[in-house]
Amino acid sequence: MGFFLETLFGGLMAGMLYSLIALGFVLIYKASGVFNFAQGAMVLFAALAMARFAEWGPKYLGFSNHLLAIALAFLGAMAVMVVVAWLIERLVLGKLVNQEGITLLMATLGISYFMDGFGQTLFGSDIYKIDIGMPKDPIFVLESLFPGGVLINKEDLYAALIAAVLVAALSVFFQKTSTGRALRAVADDHQAAQSIGIPLRRIWVIVWSVAGFAALVAGMIWGSKLGVQFSLSQVALKALPVVILGGLTSVPGAILGGLIIGVGEKLSEVYIGPMLGGGIEIWFAYVLALLVLLVRPQGLFGEKIIDRV
Repeated sequence: MGFFLETLFGGLMAGMLYSLIALGFVLIYKASGVFNFAQGAMVLFAALAMARFAEWGPKYLGFSNHLLAIALAFLGAMAVMVVVAWLIERLVLGKLVNQEGITLLMATLGISYFMDGFGQTLFGSDIYKIDIGMPKDPIFVLESLFPGGVLINKEDLYAALIAAVLVAALSVFFQKTSTGRALRAVADDHQAAQSIGIPLRRIWVIVWSVAGFAALVAGMIWGSKLGVQFSLSQVALKALPVVILGGLTSVPGAILGGLIIGVGEKLSEVYIGPMLGGGIEIWFAYVLALLVLLVRPQGLFGEKIIDRV
């Protein structure tokens, strides 16, 4: 039982990180109707910016306090992502208002490849480490219930808690604030939202900035765990089946979808993987998403689309 709980907790903690990235997809889709293939590139670009700023601060500004360097690097990277959001709206989305969905999709693909290449040009292609001070020592919990207790990695636990707090904050922002309601209005009908005075272009900058903030936090956490490298954008794309499973228009779906996939891939790898030769964790999420699409194309929590003739 103890080993099962270790695997379950590990899946839940990984699932929270998937949910955090998936929220970026959902927020942008709800506000603009765009399936943002650039979200993975945004995670990588934000992580690269923070890693390099954390190096440059002590080197060029002369201070030695590590926490101060990390804090300033985070703020600098967030400023970069706001500028990126403004440029995306000004140079791309603002020119494609009311265009076909495939046009917007191809635009985000172009943004993704550009950010990958420009990030390498601007920040370099080495592997960087972001040390945000999270302890890496394992701890034992529930020792009174199970012999030897349940082993949990402190870094994974803190990362999951950070992701959970941010996911909750973004959910409240989207559901309860006036800006969040404006985002939902824009998602329902661009022209109707503009007709009642909602500034479409400003809303798009806000939502891409929020998605950039989510990407920065996800990149910071994954960079602390795995190092900042160009494979990080591929890790971020694991959120794609999370979005498909939960539903493109559902914030709760992104959260629950991430937890389902995180737990499912860990348990399947541990208990089914040895019988099939391993590797289940690589494809489990995508197969699960495909099965859900066959039964419920809008996802488990997405809104059913009804076309009236």
